[in-house]
Amino acid sequence: MRIRKKKWAQPELDACNFYVNNPAELKGKWADFFAVKRPLELEVGCGKGTFVAEKALRNPDINFIAMDIKSDMLGVGRRNIVKRFEEAGKTVDNIALVAHNVDRIFEVISEDDKIDRIYINFCNPWPRGKHNKRRLTHNTKLELYKSFLKKGGEIHFKTDNDELFDDSLVYFEESGYELKKVVRDLHHSDVEGNIVTEHEKMFSDEGILIKYLVAVLP
Repeated sequence: MRIRKKKWAQPELDACNFYVNNPAELKGKWADFFAVKRPLELEVGCGKGTFVAEKALRNPDINFIAMDIKSDMLGVGRRNIVKRFEEAGKTVDNIALVAHNVDRIFEVISEDDKIDRIYINFCNPWPRGKHNKRRLTHNTKLELYKSFLKKGGEIHFKTDNDELFDDSLVYFEESGYELKKVVRDLHHSDVEGNIVTEHEKMFSDEGILIKYLVAVLP
Protein backbone atom coordinates (compact mmCIF):
# COMPACT_ATOMS: atom_id res chain seq x y z
CA MET A 1 0.00 0.00 0.00
CA ARG A 2 1.34 3.43 -0.93
CA ILE A 3 1.21 6.09 1.75
CA ARG A 4 2.32 9.71 1.75
CA LYS A 5 5.20 10.80 3.95
CA LYS A 6 3.96 11.84 7.37
CA LYS A 7 6.41 14.06 9.24
CA TRP A 8 4.61 13.42 12.52
CA ALA A 9 4.77 9.61 12.29
CA GLN A 10 8.31 8.91 13.52
CA PRO A 11 8.24 11.44 16.41
CA GLU A 12 4.93 9.97 17.60
CA LEU A 13 6.31 6.45 17.32
CA ASP A 14 9.45 7.40 19.23
CA ALA A 15 7.25 8.68 22.07
CA CYS A 16 5.05 5.56 22.01
CA ASN A 17 5.58 3.03 24.78
CA PHE A 18 4.51 0.10 22.61
CA TYR A 19 6.74 0.95 19.63
CA VAL A 20 10.01 -1.00 19.37
CA ASN A 21 12.78 1.17 17.94
CA ASN A 22 15.52 -1.49 17.98
CA PRO A 23 13.77 -4.82 17.41
CA ALA A 24 17.03 -6.74 16.89
CA GLU A 25 17.77 -6.23 20.58
CA LEU A 26 14.66 -8.28 21.42
CA LYS A 27 15.48 -11.21 19.17
CA GLY A 28 14.77 -14.32 21.19
CA LYS A 29 13.42 -12.22 24.06
CA TRP A 30 10.13 -10.80 22.80
CA ALA A 31 8.26 -12.16 25.80
CA ASP A 32 10.30 -9.76 27.97
CA PHE A 33 8.96 -6.70 26.13
CA PHE A 34 5.49 -7.17 27.58
CA ALA A 35 4.61 -6.55 31.21
CA VAL A 36 2.84 -9.92 31.34
CA LYS A 37 4.18 -12.98 29.56
CA ARG A 38 1.52 -14.51 27.32
CA PRO A 39 1.44 -16.52 24.06
CA LEU A 40 2.90 -14.57 21.13
CA GLU A 41 1.23 -13.95 17.78
CA LEU A 42 2.53 -11.94 14.82
CA GLU A 43 0.92 -9.89 12.07
CA VAL A 44 3.19 -9.24 9.11
CA GLY A 45 2.23 -6.23 7.01
CA CYS A 46 -0.01 -4.79 9.73
CA GLY A 47 -0.81 -1.64 7.72
CA LYS A 48 -3.10 0.81 9.50
CA GLY A 49 -3.35 -1.33 12.61
CA THR A 50 -7.12 -1.86 12.68
CA PHE A 51 -6.86 -5.65 12.62
CA VAL A 52 -4.31 -6.01 15.40
CA ALA A 53 -6.13 -3.42 17.53
CA GLU A 54 -9.36 -5.41 17.42
CA LYS A 55 -7.56 -8.74 17.74
CA ALA A 56 -5.68 -7.55 20.83
CA LEU A 57 -8.85 -6.22 22.46
CA ARG A 58 -10.70 -9.47 21.85
CA ASN A 59 -7.76 -11.52 23.12
CA PRO A 60 -6.23 -9.83 26.18
CA ASP A 61 -4.55 -13.13 27.06
CA ILE A 62 -2.31 -12.95 23.95
CA ASN A 63 0.58 -10.62 23.11
CA PHE A 64 0.80 -9.36 19.52
CA ILE A 65 3.77 -8.22 17.44
CA ALA A 66 2.57 -6.02 14.56
CA MET A 67 5.18 -5.51 11.84
CA ASP A 68 5.27 -3.25 8.79
CA ILE A 69 8.16 -1.95 6.73
CA LYS A 70 6.88 1.65 6.64
CA SER A 71 7.14 3.85 9.72
CA ASP A 72 4.61 6.25 8.14
CA MET A 73 2.11 3.40 8.03
CA LEU A 74 2.92 2.41 11.59
CA GLY A 75 2.33 6.00 12.67
CA VAL A 76 -1.22 5.74 11.35
CA GLY A 77 -1.48 2.32 12.97
CA ARG A 78 -0.42 3.70 16.34
CA ARG A 79 -3.16 6.34 16.22
CA ASN A 80 -5.79 3.78 15.23
CA ILE A 81 -4.72 1.37 17.97
CA VAL A 82 -4.77 4.07 20.66
CA LYS A 83 -8.17 5.32 19.48
CA ARG A 84 -9.72 1.85 19.49
CA PHE A 85 -8.35 1.01 22.94
CA GLU A 86 -9.52 4.36 24.34
CA GLU A 87 -13.01 3.69 22.95
CA ALA A 88 -12.97 0.39 24.83
CA GLY A 89 -11.67 2.04 28.00
CA LYS A 90 -8.48 -0.03 27.87
CA THR A 91 -4.74 0.64 27.95
CA VAL A 92 -2.54 -0.83 25.22
CA ASP A 93 -0.48 -3.49 26.97
CA ASN A 94 -0.43 -6.45 24.57
CA ILE A 95 0.78 -4.93 21.28
CA ALA A 96 4.31 -4.22 20.05
CA LEU A 97 4.65 -2.12 16.87
CA VAL A 98 7.75 -2.91 14.82
CA ALA A 99 9.16 -1.27 11.68
CA HIS A 100 11.11 -3.95 9.83
CA ASN A 101 11.43 -5.63 6.45
CA VAL A 102 9.83 -9.08 6.47
CA ASP A 103 12.56 -10.27 4.08
CA ARG A 104 14.94 -9.93 7.03
CA ILE A 105 12.57 -11.02 9.77
CA PHE A 106 15.14 -13.58 10.96
CA GLU A 107 17.19 -10.60 12.21
CA VAL A 108 14.60 -9.74 14.84
CA ILE A 109 12.68 -12.95 15.69
CA SER A 110 14.10 -16.39 16.44
CA GLU A 111 12.92 -19.88 17.40
CA ASP A 112 13.33 -18.88 21.05
CA ASP A 113 10.38 -16.50 20.64
CA LYS A 114 7.98 -19.38 19.97
CA ILE A 115 5.37 -17.62 17.82
CA ASP A 116 2.01 -19.42 17.99
CA ARG A 117 0.28 -17.80 15.02
CA ILE A 118 1.02 -15.53 12.06
CA TYR A 119 -1.56 -13.31 10.33
CA ILE A 120 -1.18 -12.12 6.74
CA ASN A 121 -4.03 -9.89 5.59
CA PHE A 122 -4.47 -8.48 2.06
CA CYS A 123 -0.79 -8.30 1.22
CA ASN A 124 0.48 -6.96 -2.10
CA PRO A 125 -0.26 -9.67 -4.72
CA TRP A 126 2.82 -8.81 -6.81
CA PRO A 127 1.17 -10.23 -9.98
CA ARG A 128 4.19 -9.96 -12.28
CA GLY A 129 6.07 -13.24 -12.35
CA LYS A 130 9.48 -11.74 -11.66
CA HIS A 131 8.08 -10.11 -8.51
CA ASN A 132 6.33 -13.21 -7.09
CA LYS A 133 9.12 -13.78 -4.56
CA ARG A 134 8.09 -10.56 -2.82
CA ARG A 135 4.75 -12.08 -1.84
CA LEU A 136 4.40 -12.60 1.91
CA THR A 137 3.11 -16.13 1.21
CA HIS A 138 5.86 -17.13 -1.23
CA ASN A 139 7.94 -20.22 -0.48
CA THR A 140 10.92 -18.06 0.49
CA LYS A 141 8.87 -16.28 3.17
CA LEU A 142 7.23 -19.49 4.38
CA GLU A 143 10.68 -20.95 4.98
CA LEU A 144 11.64 -17.85 7.00
CA TYR A 145 8.53 -18.21 9.15
CA LYS A 146 9.55 -21.77 10.00
CA SER A 147 12.54 -20.37 11.89
CA PHE A 148 10.29 -19.06 14.68
CA LEU A 149 6.78 -20.50 14.23
CA LYS A 150 6.10 -23.23 16.79
CA LYS A 151 5.45 -26.77 15.64
CA GLY A 152 1.69 -26.95 15.33
CA GLY A 153 1.59 -23.17 14.90
CA GLU A 154 -0.74 -21.63 12.35
CA ILE A 155 -0.65 -19.09 9.53
CA HIS A 156 -3.95 -17.31 8.81
CA PHE A 157 -4.11 -15.69 5.37
CA LYS A 158 -6.80 -13.50 3.78
CA THR A 159 -6.87 -11.97 0.31
CA ASP A 160 -9.21 -10.65 -2.35
CA ASN A 161 -6.88 -11.81 -5.14
CA ASP A 162 -7.76 -15.16 -6.79
CA GLU A 163 -4.38 -15.66 -8.45
CA LEU A 164 -2.47 -14.94 -5.25
CA PHE A 165 -4.72 -17.29 -3.30
CA ASP A 166 -4.38 -20.15 -5.79
CA ASP A 167 -0.61 -19.71 -5.97
CA SER A 168 -0.41 -19.52 -2.17
CA LEU A 169 -2.14 -22.88 -1.83
CA VAL A 170 0.73 -24.33 -3.87
CA TYR A 171 3.37 -22.41 -1.89
CA PHE A 172 2.09 -23.75 1.43
CA GLU A 173 1.94 -27.33 0.22
CA GLU A 174 5.38 -27.15 -1.41
CA SER A 175 6.82 -25.75 1.82
CA GLY A 176 5.46 -28.63 3.89
CA TYR A 177 2.59 -26.86 5.65
CA GLU A 178 -0.72 -28.63 6.14
CA LEU A 179 -3.82 -26.81 4.92
CA LYS A 180 -6.28 -26.94 7.80
CA LYS A 181 -8.97 -24.74 6.25
CA VAL A 182 -9.51 -23.34 2.75
CA VAL A 183 -12.43 -20.95 2.16
CA ARG A 184 -13.20 -19.09 -1.06
CA ASP A 185 -16.11 -17.03 0.28
CA LEU A 186 -15.23 -16.07 3.84
CA HIS A 187 -18.29 -13.94 4.51
CA HIS A 188 -20.62 -16.83 3.66
CA SER A 189 -18.70 -19.52 5.52
CA ASP A 190 -18.74 -21.13 8.95
CA VAL A 191 -15.64 -19.21 10.06
CA GLU A 192 -16.39 -17.45 13.35
CA GLY A 193 -14.85 -14.31 14.83
CA ASN A 194 -13.63 -12.79 11.56
CA ILE A 195 -12.34 -9.23 11.90
CA VAL A 196 -13.25 -7.19 8.82
CA THR A 197 -10.40 -4.87 7.84
CA GLU A 198 -10.74 -1.67 5.82
CA HIS A 199 -9.52 -3.38 2.67
CA GLU A 200 -11.78 -6.34 3.30
CA LYS A 201 -14.88 -4.16 3.53
CA MET A 202 -13.89 -2.22 0.42
CA PHE A 203 -13.39 -5.38 -1.66
CA SER A 204 -16.48 -7.07 -0.29
CA ASP A 205 -18.63 -4.01 -1.05
CA GLU A 206 -17.39 -4.29 -4.65
CA GLY A 207 -18.69 -7.86 -4.80
CA ILE A 208 -15.25 -9.47 -4.59
CA LEU A 209 -15.18 -12.69 -2.60
CA ILE A 210 -12.74 -12.84 0.29
CA LYS A 211 -10.47 -15.88 0.29
CA TYR A 212 -9.11 -17.34 3.54
CA LEU A 213 -6.91 -20.20 4.61
CA VAL A 214 -5.33 -21.62 7.73
CA ALA A 215 -2.06 -23.52 7.34
CA VAL A 216 -0.35 -25.52 10.07
CA LEU A 217 3.37 -26.20 10.54
CA PRO A 218 3.50 -29.92 11.38
